[in-house]
Amino acid sequence: MVATPDKLTLAPSISAFGTARATVEGTPLSAEEMHKMHAFWRACNYLAVGMIYLRDNPLLQEPLQIEHVKHRLLGHWGSSPGMSFVWTHLNRVIKSKISI
Repeated sequence: MVATPDKLTLAPSISAFGTARATVEGTPLSAEEMHKMHAFWRACNYLAVGMIYLRDNPLLQEPLQIEHVKHRLLGHWGSSPGMSFVWTHLNRVIKSKISI
């Protein structure tokens, strides 16, 4: 049976069909915080790719050559962006809870 708004017994405030409401007032993150978090996430992804595919020249200080790439890959890209996403947001939470 599919629930429709007229057949709900829940209070409208917790209904999936009720009025949407934000739980965060104001802007959650400033533009600078978003920029820094995005840069941190990109750096995490860059390091993950370097660890998976490269055996030399990780900072690309010279043009990439076939000798820099691993012959046998250890690992895969699959979960790396997700883990980087979690690390980025946990890092923000930890830093907000601890005054540095």
